[in-house]
Parts: sequence; structure tokens; C-alpha cells
Amino acid sequence: MSYASGIHTLTVPSATRCLREVRKFVIKHARQAKLTEKHINALTLAVDEACANIIEHAYQQNPDHELTITMTIESKRVVVKIRDHGLPFNREEYQRPNVVELSRKRRSGGLGVDIMRRMMDKVEYSAHENMNEVRLIKFIRQSE
Repeated sequence: MSYASGIHTLTVPSATRCLREVRKFVIKHARQAKLTEKHINALTLAVDEACANIIEHAYQQNPDHELTITMTIESKRVVVKIRDHGLPFNREEYQRPNVVELSRKRRSGGLGVDIMRRMMDKVEYSAHENMNEVRLIKFIRQSE
């Protein structure tokens, strides 16, 4: 199977109401690239979680900011970069969630980073001066 390559960019306000537009963007370009539904679903879920985390944590629910999603489709991988200018992610404070404990307390949230890691082949995060970047990478295997 051959995949259509390309670079696609979307900038949206940092509001949860914009997550639907983000999901549609990912699905549209992933389908145009002829990715499998399995890849499309994984990409969509991971990007949605990353954007939701940025909105909630980096921008603290303030819709006056923006985030930019750049989706690069190559022959063997898809790279999604999500950039924001909010508060940086503190890796030292992050603890993997205890799903049993979250379920027992009936608490929502707390699984975003873990979901991204499970859906993608690589998840990278960097912070530079006034910009944060999450890179989500999914390798495309011809047999899938």
C-alpha cells in the first residue's frame, strides 16, 4: 500500500470546544494518506489527549491562547507536532497513574500521557524558552 505524503497545519484556540475540529483534521489527513483505521484511531486519540492536556494544564482552561498542530505524513511514519506557549510540562512531578485507584475513586482524568504512550510508537516532549512541543510518532508498517 502506498501512502500520500504531506505536511498539514491547523491552529486553534485553546478551548475544549475546538477538540472536535482537531479530531476532524487528523482523520481527514490520515484518510487522504490512506492510513488504516487502526492508525487513524490511534493518532486521533493521542492527538486529542495531547491537546486536552495542553488546554487544561499548559493554558489552565484559558481560551485566549492557541495551539498549533502540524501533521507530517511520510512513507514510513506519521509525525504530529503540537506546539503551545503555555506552562511547561513538569516531568519530575509526573507519576504514572494507578488505574485501579482512579477507578475506585471514580476520578476522571489523569490518563492522558499514558494513553498517548500506548497509542503511539514514540512520544517526545521538549520546552524551549516560551514554547512547548509534543511530538507523537506512529510508524507505518506495510503489513498493517
